[in-house]
Amino acid sequence: MKETFATKIIRFNKELNFSQDLYKGIQVMNPFQDNPEILEITEAFYGKFYNDTHKRKLIVGINPGRLGAGITGIPFTDSKRLKEVCDIDIASVNSHEPSSVFVYEVIEAYGGVARFYRDYFINSMFPLGFIQQNAKGNWVNCNYYDYPALFEQTKPFIVENLKKQLAMGVDTSNCIVLGKKNAKYLKAINTQEKLFDTVTVLDHPRYIVQYKSKEKERYLTEYLLALQ
Repeated sequence: MKETFATKIIRFNKELNFSQDLYKGIQVMNPFQDNPEILEITEAFYGKFYNDTHKRKLIVGINPGRLGAGITGIPFTDSKRLKEVCDIDIASVNSHEPSSVFVYEVIEAYGGVARFYRDYFINSMFPLGFIQQNAKGNWVNCNYYDYPALFEQTKPFIVENLKKQLAMGVDTSNCIVLGKKNAKYLKAINTQEKLFDTVTVLDHPRYIVQYKSKEKERYLTEYLLALQ
């Protein structure tokens, strides 16, 4: 009997481990090791929407943020969307992430969570999150491409885990990548590694909600055209 997509994702998440010392004291967030409830949540989520052997296309974000996948373990899904839209409750944390709001508006317009997750799998270039201390001493989000040295340190891990995701049963004819800077790095990797036939670039949800909220309907249309 073939393994389901869900089984492969859950195993992938459980095995994620990055322990290298990073540039500028940047630290890695691993929600799958930091909070025992996360594995239960992700098993419930993937078991609900990915309990089959269908091929899916990949949507690639940057790396998990503290209030989205950094808490729930599910990309672009905060605890509010997880409970209210996916009907999966997470008791230990409560989070609201603007990017998640936009992504779930896209999902609703696409036809809802069951249809969307049957067709697509969302993950990240670097599947774990980064945090760094700012000038005030607060820990804030960081992206793998914020420093050239950080990208060089993480590139082997990025390539390795992209290949692992493809091996789950991903349709490699096209990859949708979120964020223009993110796309530059994915395209460079794709030129070397030949992972996808084509790459479609969309503006990142965070950029849209933060800087282009008045044009949200235009971006929703752009996303739907790319997805369909």
